[in-house]
Amino acid sequence: MAKRTGEKHGVILEAAVRSFARTGYHRTRVADIAREAGVADGTVYIYFESKEDILVSLFQSLMNNFVKGLLSALAQCPDADEKLKTVIRYHLTTLSARPDQAKVTQIELRQIDQSINQGISKPLKSYFQLIEEVIEEGKKQGLYRRGLDTKTARKVVFGAVDEVVTCWVMSSKPYDLTALSEPVYELLAKGLR
Repeated sequence: MAKRTGEKHGVILEAAVRSFARTGYHRTRVADIAREAGVADGTVYIYFESKEDILVSLFQSLMNNFVKGLLSALAQCPDADEKLKTVIRYHLTTLSARPDQAKVTQIELRQIDQSINQGISKPLKSYFQLIEEVIEEGKKQGLYRRGLDTKTARKVVFGAVDEVVTCWVMSSKPYDLTALSEPVYELLAKGLR
């Protein structure tokens, strides 16, 4: 059966972000998401098969929008170094503007079972591929070391940015996540050169 989409689909996904961020994925019930979305429990099941399906759909939607926005931002960059700076800034700025989304992606998605993990791996791979393309472009432009292993470099770039966001989410003291873009970029760019 094909999944339905539309306005209520988006409303339910947004409600799921807030619900998962507030009480955690495992403690959130479909009824909680329905209440948060202002729809009947049965309406949720018109759009999603289960709570797991909601989480996978949520992540797929978030990552598709994230990658689409990042591609648009990268199209404005003159070289790979500026693209690396843009990847870092875009990642930190996007999650800084959406703390509930950050909490879900940094905490809740790491406590899931293997079947959900399979559902979220494909959209994440598209982001990884973008980072790898930036690194390869930098190698071709002579900005980054030619002998650099691209996959390892991508893991380091993503891992560093990901850890910065996780620390921000876990911090008891609020601070400006976006302000860390430049220091993270400087550290990573020096390592790639």
